[in-house]
Amino acid sequence: MEKWTRIAHQPCLPMGKDGRLVTACEEHIRLSRQAATEGMVLLKNECGMLPLKKGCRVALFGKAQIDYVRGGGGSGEVTTSYTRNIYEGMKLKEEEGKLQVFDELSRFYEEDVKEQYAQGKENGKTVEPAVPAGLLQAARRYTDIAVITICRFSGEDWDRKGIPGDGDFYLSPQEQEMVDAVTAAFPKVAVVLDVGGMVDSSWFKENEKIQSVLLAWQAGIEGGLAIADILCADANPSGKLVDTFAGSFDDYPSSAGFNDSDDYVDYTEDIYVGYRYFETIPGAAEKVNYPFGYGLSYTSFAIRNCCGRLEKAEDGTQIVVEASVTNVGKLAGKEVVQLYYSAPQGRLGKPARALGAFAKTRCLQPGETQQVTLRLAADSMASYDDTGKIAKSAYVMEAGEYRFYLGNSVRNTEKVSFVYKEEADRVVLVLKERVAPRQLAKRMLADGSFEELPVQAECKAERFPGFVEGNPPHKGHWEGDTTANERGADAPEKKIMLMDVVNGDASMEEFLAQLTNGQLIDLLCGQPNTGVANTFGMGNLPEYGVPNLMTADGPAGVRIRPGLGVCTTAWPCATLLACTWNPDLVYEIGAAGAREMKENNLGIWLTPAMNIHRSPLCGRNFEYYSEDPLIAGKMAAAKVNGIQSEHIGASIKHFACNNKETNRKASDSRVSERALREIYLKGFEIAVKEAQPWTLMTCYNMINGRYASEREDLLAGILREEWGFKGMVTTDWWNKAYQYKEIKAGNDLKMGSGDPDEVLEAWKEGKVTRKEIETCAARILETIMKLD
Repeated sequence: MEKWTRIAHQPCLPMGKDGRLVTACEEHIRLSRQAATEGMVLLKNECGMLPLKKGCRVALFGKAQIDYVRGGGGSGEVTTSYTRNIYEGMKLKEEEGKLQVFDELSRFYEEDVKEQYAQGKENGKTVEPAVPAGLLQAARRYTDIAVITICRFSGEDWDRKGIPGDGDFYLSPQEQEMVDAVTAAFPKVAVVLDVGGMVDSSWFKENEKIQSVLLAWQAGIEGGLAIADILCADANPSGKLVDTFAGSFDDYPSSAGFNDSDDYVDYTEDIYVGYRYFETIPGAAEKVNYPFGYGLSYTSFAIRNCCGRLEKAEDGTQIVVEASVTNVGKLAGKEVVQLYYSAPQGRLGKPARALGAFAKTRCLQPGETQQVTLRLAADSMASYDDTGKIAKSAYVMEAGEYRFYLGNSVRNTEKVSFVYKEEADRVVLVLKERVAPRQLAKRMLADGSFEELPVQAECKAERFPGFVEGNPPHKGHWEGDTTANERGADAPEKKIMLMDVVNGDASMEEFLAQLTNGQLIDLLCGQPNTGVANTFGMGNLPEYGVPNLMTADGPAGVRIRPGLGVCTTAWPCATLLACTWNPDLVYEIGAAGAREMKENNLGIWLTPAMNIHRSPLCGRNFEYYSEDPLIAGKMAAAKVNGIQSEHIGASIKHFACNNKETNRKASDSRVSERALREIYLKGFEIAVKEAQPWTLMTCYNMINGRYASEREDLLAGILREEWGFKGMVTTDWWNKAYQYKEIKAGNDLKMGSGDPDEVLEAWKEGKVTRKEIETCAARILETIMKLD
């Protein structure tokens, strides 16, 4: 098959063995189920209630056993041919002789959910029904084991609620009544949480009547089967939390100002996000129910013989920590080894702990030992000085001792005997002030107090007035405008095709010079859908051999709208995948999803999404990985490398600070430059440097008063100059920024339609040059050239 044949001619040829489809094939669905079991987190297991004993009887409570939520809404939704719910998973175990289910109770929920759907209720948004007293009594006569199921749904363009009794972060009154009734009647109670983000854990943390809790997340197409696998010990839970579960919503430092305004968000907690806050700020530690990195197993592990040393490498000094991990329990399982460091407080102030490296073992049999080696670049522990306390706009290693802690959560660690020392303050890297705040008045310090920051006159970002969301992409109606039909000054006499550039027979500069202004500008705008695509394409200049390359959402699978006859694999949500702490597994999922992209003639997969979990309420947290930038960066890099191993483009998003969905196209994220570089940009930096994604998507929101897509200091400066990004930058779909300003900043493509008339007018007025337009067009074409 010749280059771009799929893209240009849409044959939709199967890529599997013996002419079979790879899209939603058995192998991919099996991988989805495996990943689901590996990322679920066992939060509580008193008296060894789980796993369920073979042959036991179980009563399933809660409408979530039927109204199962496999993932979130918006770009995270996936069209599948089926979804396996929790009841189906347990019935499968019944067929296998593992247990028995009280069907009369489950059929009650089945009928109730069916009726609510008929009344217009959507998946995950049904109301918890009251269990008839007689049915509750019958269930108790049947068994002494109850499993309570709770589900949550969230989506794009709206945020969750954090008010007691809201049925979102907290239980609804109906759910609380059900929990109270079940715990009063049954001596053995387990809970399964089918959720996409952080929820209240206080209702079960200290409740002695609830012995076990499985945080199952939203686990994809066969999530119900994966849950049953865990409950019945066909899989041993090995997931670890990538977020801190606090006692209440109000305990998170971001909560106080989350709903202050629809127009802005002040990131006053600064670098003290998640466990960096709870493990550092005085009085915060006791607010934690389940710490970062925590997760139980059905077996036990011992981490021993821990030692550290320095190693010199080409890219600098590395701290190397080694340990042996032994399965000292009775079941096979995996363990996650986590290395944290503690830097001296110095003048800049630091978190008490920061994750420096991690490793997951293979599946260890009882008594088996594995040696693990963790590596951490010494200079990665540097702090960014944005105000000049030591060296302005520079990363600094402050003088003092840097200590290390190894274990299986941020709190369950042992101190490593090795200590790294800096005799004097050392400047690691000198940069420039970029994306600094203008309106952030204060930020938190390590002792919980606040320091004042300089506030400048507000410079309100202009919003493009001519934009209408959903406009179809523009394509070549320039005939009446002579300026649009002008070609470059050095236009070649002979027509050059893009394949000539691919083959080295012509340069990109020569190719671009022959194009008219209108053709160049069109390349910078989204193009019409073809085939099964519904998020538009790019390129589409067939007279010069440029194919129309299609894109597709999304973070939980290749998103093809219903009704087109194509069903794909729904993978577990990103937060669950992060809880696997297994980049190799995430790489496999990236490669599998890319094969489904290629089979359906799609070229750019709009994933991974990797914004920081700043607040539990962000409506899209299920699409994102963690509160920690190292986890986010490593998982994103793994997925990108998996996707691009199949010559499909990945698009990391949303760059950056898309931590709130309310008014997301106009809200201003006000954040210090230090917090940007150490927290909110750090994951993107890791992904760029370790995986070089072919594309990156800017966010809707403003950052410190300007749209991210218009910030040359962010795109040309930090992304390209500092990090060495080689790919193409696209906007999110139908943002509110001016396209000509985006071009000047280095945002190459405007989706879903762009505004070519506005760009041409800006060119006429001298606001943007043809050279700047050509530079963006070249990056778009170079991206297309990478695809098969």
